[in-house]
Amino acid sequence: MSTTQPVDAGQPVPPTPPDSMPVSAPRPLFRAVGVAANVMARLGRARATGARVVPVDRELDMVVREVGNEARDVVSLRLTRADDTGEVLPRWWPGAHLDLVLPSGRVRQYSLCGDPSDRHSFRVAVRHISDGGGGSREVHSLRPGDRVRVRGPREAFPLVRAPGYLFLAGGIGITPILPMVRAVAAAGADWRFVYVGRDRATMPFLAELAEIPHSRDRVVIRPDDEHGGPAAAAKLLEHAPPGPATGYLCGPPPMIAAVRAAMDDSAHRLTALHVERFAAPPVVGGTALTVHLARTRATLDVPADRSVLEVVRERLPQVPYSCQQGFCGTCRTKVLDGEVEHRDRVLTEPERRDTMTICVSRGRGDRLVLDL
Repeated sequence: MSTTQPVDAGQPVPPTPPDSMPVSAPRPLFRAVGVAANVMARLGRARATGARVVPVDRELDMVVREVGNEARDVVSLRLTRADDTGEVLPRWWPGAHLDLVLPSGRVRQYSLCGDPSDRHSFRVAVRHISDGGGGSREVHSLRPGDRVRVRGPREAFPLVRAPGYLFLAGGIGITPILPMVRAVAAAGADWRFVYVGRDRATMPFLAELAEIPHSRDRVVIRPDDEHGGPAAAAKLLEHAPPGPATGYLCGPPPMIAAVRAAMDDSAHRLTALHVERFAAPPVVGGTALTVHLARTRATLDVPADRSVLEVVRERLPQVPYSCQQGFCGTCRTKVLDGEVEHRDRVLTEPERRDTMTICVSRGRGDRLVLDL
């Protein structure tokens, strides 16, 4: 079967309540194949028209209650309200994420990986990236009692009804997938999950996976060191359940690229592939341009295969950014001259007249002047 257009985290489609499924929901996850087809068709139309993530005008003061060591270089945080009022937290569905505002002011997005029926705490898990932008390092320095702020939860990777599911995760990519697996297992859907990583010591939540009903028959744990290297993407897709199945994938860019390429083989049964990235996507269809920073009085050359943000940060490392995928708006920047090719999913039409998200958007011509 051919694939539908995939939904990336950088091009998210907000779900409507009937198309999302909480873990605790008692009704079946799907009613019929026709329902799944209608859902996918509607999601495809929304993406084609440039649907944006629904803005969340909500910021909560929270405290770190627990820090857990989930794997080598991976910690989890359990966050609760700082005011101790007992008021329930906003509801969320599998695939949702939080904007975590760290004490330094950095903003980072992390998938919720706890239980949606727990209305009094949020859980996220973060791998330490030694050569990253500093966000993961700061998360790993947090201790119980430390205060943070969160924005959200926000839906950018929604779980939709389908007759069958194949879940794929690489390493820390398990974080949005884990609640999805719990949800479809609780609903009695047909599902399989293939979890890959360098070795078991780097793969978080292995023990929790083993506790999911029927996981022995449906979960494949595949560490590279036990199999002589990474799995071929075609082999991963072979684990799809019989009949029509929808795929959910979260992993590093090489894994995403390989699975997408393998999807071109009509022998694989996935009817759709939904993808969430935990790294900036590659620049596709870009052209080289010159960016002039008006306040800095610097002119930068941006190659066709690099983002404006990436090049600007080499000169101005303090420039704020977060998702690097065009849906949070942290890197929005005033445009003083030049025409913008907008690739974001966050700015309103009035904002696009003189503002751009420099993580994904580019110039329609060969020059932009930014208020930096």
